[in-house]
Amino acid sequence: MMEIFEIISEIWDWLMAHLLGINLVLSVVIVFFQRRDPKAVWTWLLALYFVPVFGFFFYLLLCQDMKKSKMFRIKEVEDRLRMSAEGQEKFLKGHDLNTDEPMGRDYKDLVLYNLQLSGSVLTVNNDVEIFTDGEEKFQDLRRELKKAKHFIHIQYYIIKNDEVFDSLVPILTDKVKEGVEVRILYDGMGGRFMPGRRWEELRRAGIRTAEFFPPFLGRLNLRVNYRNHRKIVVIDNEVGYVGGFNIGKEYIGKDRKFGYWRDTHLKIRGEAVISLGIRFALDWNYAAGENLFLHGRYFELPARKERAWDDPLGLQVIASGPDVETRQIRNNYLELFHKAKKHIYIQTPYFVPDDAILSALQIAARSGVDVRLMIPCMPDHPFVYWATYSYVGDLLRSGARCYKYEDGFLHAKAVMTDGRVSSVGTANMDIRSFELNFEVNAVIYDEETTEKLEQVFLYDLQSCHEITMEEYSQRSLWIRFKEQCCRLLSPLL
Repeated sequence: MMEIFEIISEIWDWLMAHLLGINLVLSVVIVFFQRRDPKAVWTWLLALYFVPVFGFFFYLLLCQDMKKSKMFRIKEVEDRLRMSAEGQEKFLKGHDLNTDEPMGRDYKDLVLYNLQLSGSVLTVNNDVEIFTDGEEKFQDLRRELKKAKHFIHIQYYIIKNDEVFDSLVPILTDKVKEGVEVRILYDGMGGRFMPGRRWEELRRAGIRTAEFFPPFLGRLNLRVNYRNHRKIVVIDNEVGYVGGFNIGKEYIGKDRKFGYWRDTHLKIRGEAVISLGIRFALDWNYAAGENLFLHGRYFELPARKERAWDDPLGLQVIASGPDVETRQIRNNYLELFHKAKKHIYIQTPYFVPDDAILSALQIAARSGVDVRLMIPCMPDHPFVYWATYSYVGDLLRSGARCYKYEDGFLHAKAVMTDGRVSSVGTANMDIRSFELNFEVNAVIYDEETTEKLEQVFLYDLQSCHEITMEEYSQRSLWIRFKEQCCRLLSPLL
């Protein structure tokens, strides 16, 4: 035992003696070997300075570069998406869209951008229903699950072992007995609340499960910083769900800490459901090693004698993550802000923008656009909350209006512009969602749906406290200190 301590002591002495040189080499690795935002680089260099050597191990743990990774790419779907996107791209370039519709001339370039960069096909035969209450959303989900005839694909970032999941399991097991295929995909971090025995029970019942970026050696996860934040449900390609609700009792307002949970989730019928199914399949293929693209039945619209809706609704499903170069969702937000002429309404639990997003909102506000931001009145992640509060000050100084939602916890991720185009999904307005998390949003080119979302926003204002510039300037020194410290860490949040 003494010999082991002596060896450790000698290693430690050697590290301390060569600390400057080691830090210099590790700094070179951080600066030159991976292309990152300069602010993030400086933040990591500071971490290396204050926590020598060990700071670099945290860097390796949290900052793996996945942009050149092929782990999520499958030739069959790449070929299919490329052909579909190229065909639609040629059509759009050769024809003017109906300028009476939001997806007309004003947003044609955004549609083409999503086509070219991510193969996000524009679908027009859709119907969208909006849910803002967890009880209503899960009641509707249970009703649709009971109707399933062929397959159910479920993906959530967080799945907890509580009453909400308990209400779904009997339906799913009954469906398996009827011959319906049921797949559940969950994130390695978000799924840590579920005991392993519960997953085993589901597998024995015939439900197929898979874990995205699972931990090893207990709870140690080398990809802890890269979370699959997507929430997708696809049932027989008849209906799809996407939005902010996870599976847990807090999402139906039964957690004393948060109280009422205010979120936004979409129920989609029509062509866009296939796009959600493709996104699920890509993640499932990686996590479960099962290539769903070999079976066409998962990507075919069911035959319909007649539609339940009359007016066309344009919708693109867009995704982003650390495995791709382009920050697709962030760039869509940016383009929507640049195009806004009348108003921009944003609901997000976390507001930690990069310079481009912040500048776009400041320019819009100073140009006479009515920019309004709604955030929670309480933190679920204190560091992110106080970083958010610091950026609120930047918006207020630019003439934007900011509100704290006080009737519980606001978890909605929605952007609405000019009553014409909206974006709803899983992505927060923060650097983590832009660069580190796997996210999915629906971009809706429809005035009626966007106006409904804006009416919800305006209704929520009744439960808000407006943060004025006078109030913000009178915040305590302690709050200012917390803001500045958390803002310095914002590239890592």
